[in-house]
Amino acid sequence: MLRIAIVGGSGYTGIELLRILKLHPQANVVAVTSRKYAGHPVEEVFPSLHGYSDLLFTKPDVTYLSKSAEWIFTAVPHKAAMSIVPQFFDAGCRIIDLSADFRLRDRRTYETWYQAHTAPEQLDKAIYGLPEIYRKDIASAQLVANPGCYPTSAILPLVPLLHSGIISSQGIIADSKSGVSGAGRSLSMGTLFCEVNEGLKAYKVAEHRHMPEIEQELSAAAGKPVAMTFIPHLIPMTRGILTTTYARLTEEISTDKVRVVIKEFYKDSPFVRVLPEGTFPNISYVRGSNFCDIGAKVDGRTNTLILVSAIDNLVKGASGQAVQNLNIMAGLNESLGLDTIPLCP
Repeated sequence: MLRIAIVGGSGYTGIELLRILKLHPQANVVAVTSRKYAGHPVEEVFPSLHGYSDLLFTKPDVTYLSKSAEWIFTAVPHKAAMSIVPQFFDAGCRIIDLSADFRLRDRRTYETWYQAHTAPEQLDKAIYGLPEIYRKDIASAQLVANPGCYPTSAILPLVPLLHSGIISSQGIIADSKSGVSGAGRSLSMGTLFCEVNEGLKAYKVAEHRHMPEIEQELSAAAGKPVAMTFIPHLIPMTRGILTTTYARLTEEISTDKVRVVIKEFYKDSPFVRVLPEGTFPNISYVRGSNFCDIGAKVDGRTNTLILVSAIDNLVKGASGQAVQNLNIMAGLNESLGLDTIPLCP
């Protein structure tokens, strides 16, 4: 059994980790932390997590956690992660970090978009945790930087096509729409029910912190720098991301051929589903699952490729992908504990 500790167990990603790991046949959650709920049983705080009857929230004591568990999920905000991840690393633990602190390989880029990085020595050691792209590197990693939700939805459809040269590396536009859970559980005026319900708005247009993360991975796939436009939107629903991406084609190609290229690239990736021609993803059909659904359409009139992807931002966009990384790191089947059917819409 894998002895696991979750640092930051009372946020949405922490709760989702607890939910998924409860059904994982090789997972044993031995500790979960929360400053707010320290001393309280998990079941008492979150009644939906029935079955964790012997598990109490504790304060985040790195020494205790590193002695109790071999595997650490850090589900804390950026900046908080960089202060504790190096301690777990030095203790010999294997870490999956769900913050943004170790996703960007270049320190200057991170500091431009976030704040000063206090653990830059870990940046070269962290592996970007998108299993479909970095599976081999993840297997031997000690520290995996779990991708952001928006980047996951944008990167997966584009990488095979940039890699093959079918689309131009210039002029890519990604339009993403996310449920409110992507903003986390902290109280905020902008995510109150009355502020969100029956509304739809763009925010942080062309300046969202996930943009350099997307550009980093698209540049690696293209083999040259990629600058793209990213527009996130907040929609009045709890969970899910739908991303529509537009790219210029470099050759005359059919929609079916595009589908074949994507399917071949992900032939060994159980959680990427390429939909039939003429069918496009719906958030409802991935809800509660670790799937990324992808649809494609060639617009020959404008020489544009339109890609549509859907994920559950809390599963494939966060905690499910983190468990997928755990499985790969532990030498297990990467679908273990995740091979569930999406919730019925």
